[in-house]
Amino acid sequence: MQGLQGVTRVAPLTTGDVVLQSPRNVAVGVMLGVNPDEADPLTPFLVNIKQQALQPGAYRVILGEVLAGKLGVKRGDKLRLMVPSASQFTPMGRIPSQRVFTVAGTFHANSDVDEYQLLVNQQDASRVMRYPAGNITGWRLFLQQPLEVDSLSRQALPQGASWKDWRDRKGELFQAVRMEKNMMGLLLSLIVAVAAFNIITSLGLLVMEKQGEVAILQTQGLTRRQIMAVFMTQGASAGIIGALLGTLLGVLLALNLNTIMPALGALIDGASLPVAVDPLQVTIIAVAAMAVSLLSTLYPSWRAAAVQPAEALRYE
Repeated sequence: MQGLQGVTRVAPLTTGDVVLQSPRNVAVGVMLGVNPDEADPLTPFLVNIKQQALQPGAYRVILGEVLAGKLGVKRGDKLRLMVPSASQFTPMGRIPSQRVFTVAGTFHANSDVDEYQLLVNQQDASRVMRYPAGNITGWRLFLQQPLEVDSLSRQALPQGASWKDWRDRKGELFQAVRMEKNMMGLLLSLIVAVAAFNIITSLGLLVMEKQGEVAILQTQGLTRRQIMAVFMTQGASAGIIGALLGTLLGVLLALNLNTIMPALGALIDGASLPVAVDPLQVTIIAVAAMAVSLLSTLYPSWRAAAVQPAEALRYE
């Protein structure tokens, strides 16, 4: 496993869906077995508790704060943890594997994991899952670039191993984000297209109004290429200036979004939006907008260069 490209760390994994029962309520969650001496991604979010509290045989559990609130439990309380997938048949029927755990503390990651995740000692998790001694659910791979999991998952795995990643639980969220990004790109393209049509329309009307002046310039020696350059410069300058100002204002707005939104009452309780400005994307969009504005001046400029002086000045 260590030889897989992009993998920075490999750790044993024991996990499963569980049902939690407290004196006040019942909830479902996802149990994760951890080694008390090895850091976990949730370790920095533990609230007044250390991971070392999860010693083997102690049967202690650390809950997400939201999950603990649903169950109405606090540190030191008891709750029953049941694993439906590890049930066994008895004369009384099918009974899930279960064990009473003591709440050691909570964690607050300020995300949806607070609603369902719980941490227990890995050996305790294996016993509750009814695994034979030394058996685990699988191996947990920590990736250098988690968002590139699609390409990493195509690598050859050891025989008998199968790939299961965060997309199984978070895939819908990232698909929604990808769809939103595509829709924003479509809206941006429509805005640029409308701006291009505005340039074509305004330049076309200008050519119709200035046919006499264009004819006079032609009689004074201006070539068709020079006339096209005049109108292209006028149209493209508006598009380029607009693209530059829009890019500047957009970047400034994005960088100060978390300052502006609370002032408008859009963000409360100290919440903030993750803002990441990609210079490459900003440059590509700005250059594309300038190129479209330049291309949109070609037809009106060609119409201006095609004006016949004799026809334009006949009734002057």
